[in-house]
Amino acid sequence: MIQRDDMTFPFAEYERRINELRSRIADRHLDAVVITDPENIMYLTDYQTTGYSFFQALVVPLEDEPFMITRAMEESNIIARTWVERTRPYPDTGDAVQMLVDALREFNLSNKRIGYERNSYFFPAYQQDVIHTSLREGKLLDCFGIVEEGRICKSAAEIEIMRKAAIATEAGMLAGIDACHAGVTENEIGAAISAAMFKAGGEPPAVMPYVTSGPRTMIGHATWEGRKVEPGEHVFLEVGGCYRRYHTAMMRTVLLSEMTDSMYKAQECMKLALTSMHNYIQPGMTVSDVDNLIRNIISHNDVGARLITRSGYSIGIAFPPSWDEGYIVSLKQGESTVLREGMTFHVIPWMWGVDGNKTCGISDTIYITSDGAKSFFNMDQDFVVKPEKHKAPESVKDIQDLNIKRANKKNDGQKKPDNPAKQA
Repeated sequence: MIQRDDMTFPFAEYERRINELRSRIADRHLDAVVITDPENIMYLTDYQTTGYSFFQALVVPLEDEPFMITRAMEESNIIARTWVERTRPYPDTGDAVQMLVDALREFNLSNKRIGYERNSYFFPAYQQDVIHTSLREGKLLDCFGIVEEGRICKSAAEIEIMRKAAIATEAGMLAGIDACHAGVTENEIGAAISAAMFKAGGEPPAVMPYVTSGPRTMIGHATWEGRKVEPGEHVFLEVGGCYRRYHTAMMRTVLLSEMTDSMYKAQECMKLALTSMHNYIQPGMTVSDVDNLIRNIISHNDVGARLITRSGYSIGIAFPPSWDEGYIVSLKQGESTVLREGMTFHVIPWMWGVDGNKTCGISDTIYITSDGAKSFFNMDQDFVVKPEKHKAPESVKDIQDLNIKRANKKNDGQKKPDNPAKQA
């Protein structure tokens, strides 16, 4: 391992992660593991690239030095970002999995007990078949989840990185709320969110913001599609800020009308769920306990809404296509995972189908402490109510034209009248 001081975390953090992984490797009676999940590779090495559609793998032996297999172009990311010394790059015309097989043989692992992430999106069945047919002298065993056992609880250093992601999340949400007016498009709102996140130090998130308005709020996971927001409608926003691939996320709702009774009830119901969760949650509870608490509050409403999903999920390191770590642990019924200090969750007591045709949301990203939970955010949770008497300009060009007209009108008013004597 190359000891360096220009990575996301201090070098000691990566040493700890590798040592703890090796302890789990030993517990499972393995000699090495092949890690192919991008989030897991980054967690262990600080390696990241958008080119993860090409095969990549980190091999961690129980005792020897780790090594990486990547596309030749991506080797630069290993050199620039990580502590990894051994690399075996393959050309675009080469065979990536054969390179892995050859490297396992080179480092005397081909006849050993090797763990691999059988359920990884990035190690498809046909590539696994090649490994099984090529390494007949060894023993290949599923070790899916072996890295996630370390990722599930964030260290103090990771919590600090997530605070930086939260700054971007809040900046994006505030800009999105400010951009919500009748006459603007969902695209313009999305653009305002994105620009604000990046100006606040955020980096490209695993998912761009969710922006839906009016009837489109009933479409799950919909992004902006150019729809123009109409007077009196509501806008649903969900923003995930990112810093060094760590994410925090929040939902908020904007009303371009006066607050109705049903929307007020929905707002208070979601706020009660979040407040109760903060008052009740602690290490030692199961995630099912938390889900039941939130679900029972949301379900007892008289505005026709329901909680259609799990009530939350683990959040942290993420690459597209999703910012959540829900496959590691989610707040849902029947889950027996016990809460521990350092776990982080996006808690989502949102309400699907208020009055039958509206979806609204208020959410929070939290981290579990020794005796409870804390939020990463400081933003108010209430719906933002901004009824408009006049229709807002429809586009940036309209705004510019309006400003020109106002300036001309001001200049006309400041012109001095012609001299009466000259007129005479």
